[in-house]
Amino acid sequence: MKFNVNQQDLQQALNYCQGVIEKRSTLQILSNVMLDASNSSLKITATDLDLIFIHQIKNIEVIKEGQTTTTSSIMYDIVRKFTSGKKINLSLTDVSKLQLESEKSIFNLNCISPSEFPLTDENFNENEFVIYSKKLLKLLNKCKFSVSNDETRHYLSGIYFHQTEVDDKNYLTAVATDSHRMSISKVRLEQKINFEPIILPKKTIFQLCSLLDSYDGEVKISNAKSKIKFELNNSILISKLIDGKFPNYIQVIPKKNQKKLEIDLKLFLGSVDRVASVSLDKKDGVKFNLKQDTLNLSVNNTNSGDGSETLAVKFDHDLEISFNSRYLIDITSQLDGDKIEIFLNDTGSPALIKDPSDFDSIYVVMPMKG
Repeated sequence: MKFNVNQQDLQQALNYCQGVIEKRSTLQILSNVMLDASNSSLKITATDLDLIFIHQIKNIEVIKEGQTTTTSSIMYDIVRKFTSGKKINLSLTDVSKLQLESEKSIFNLNCISPSEFPLTDENFNENEFVIYSKKLLKLLNKCKFSVSNDETRHYLSGIYFHQTEVDDKNYLTAVATDSHRMSISKVRLEQKINFEPIILPKKTIFQLCSLLDSYDGEVKISNAKSKIKFELNNSILISKLIDGKFPNYIQVIPKKNQKKLEIDLKLFLGSVDRVASVSLDKKDGVKFNLKQDTLNLSVNNTNSGDGSETLAVKFDHDLEISFNSRYLIDITSQLDGDKIEIFLNDTGSPALIKDPSDFDSIYVVMPMKG
């Protein structure tokens, strides 16, 4: 095997691989990336057995076709320290050594035979649909912070994707909750699709976000029983799905919240962030003291002190309620418009948060006691 590749192209591909490969893998082969040079392209594959990532660098000079596997983290570390944009010559000097050469540097890395690399060939031809990359990224970003970290309820440790229908329009809807807060967001589909509801694992979500961040185009999605496949222009991500039943989230959306609080988004985010500074672990509630068109935000921490701030708002009731500041900041940071609308009922009931500039996303936050 012998080929040349541009430093930036290889660095980007290996960077994506870092997100897939487990840092402390028991099997050494799982710390490796598979390199396959053929037909003027380099195919790089990484897996942790639950997630498979395949990236293709096209139009490269392949002098001799072949394949091998080498330690991903070491190769990535070397490649990113080479001069940006320069040519890297790679060659398999013998069965177990891969040589990387760029400018005045030469490295020889240990290899493991590609026959040991675990690859599964799945049939994903059914239930295929296409979605624009930025739409999919929106769904992931609006929901990912609400995904649960609780290992005991594994069915909450991902985003629930399913097809919904409203007024004869079809949507791909995403929901995530950790039972203290919930995010729901949807994007319009051109037509009804053949798509079984799925729960996408957290690691896959973050890997997909990093791919979509730098990609503008169509994403082809197909799911087969317990796996899902995302195809971008030069990358493929195949992931196992979470096996479990997602709770009936519709029941949790508050129906009786008539008290509408309207605030300037930037002012609100700034205020919550500032008063929360008093709380070391951000676990203290931000207390909302609401009167006619006035919101007083305060945090009181027995160990470190207290802080408060007053904002002019639109509201015509009296109410006191507390929320986890981190939850409010997470949600507010994802809103697109100039305003935030919070619909309240009473001190002990969940709040419904809306973005007036995005009718397709809503958030529910449980209040804190005291």
